[in-house]
Amino acid sequence: MPKMIFVNLPVKDLKASIAFFDALGFSFNPQFTDETATCMVISDTIFAMLLTHDKYRQFTKKEIADATKVSEVLTCLSTDSRDEVNAMVDKAIAAGGTEPRAAQDMGFMFNRSFDDLDGHTWEIMWMDPAAVQPT
Repeated sequence: MPKMIFVNLPVKDLKASIAFFDALGFSFNPQFTDETATCMVISDTIFAMLLTHDKYRQFTKKEIADATKVSEVLTCLSTDSRDEVNAMVDKAIAAGGTEPRAAQDMGFMFNRSFDDLDGHTWEIMWMDPAAVQPT
């Protein structure tokens, strides 16, 4: 079985967060969705659990960071092209997200970012496969 990653993110308004990410084209696994949480499918092995603050508190005793004021994590997703980077960030902005900084174009790599409704930063990037050195 391949390794999977589940990023757990606290959200203030679960329905609004679902609508936001739905507008970006993500789907949700109904088996792991209720009024307190949803499982957003990013790929076959990558998922984001969007959890209400009450649900999130069941997993930690730490204070929940206000991601609009402090950075708690940068989540980076790769795409297959520069056009996909632009399309996803443009959709995020149209759905109510913000773009916290200008695009970065390094020739072999291009990225933009957006902050979602709760301030979580998502880095969207493309890298030319020819620029990756074999290991």
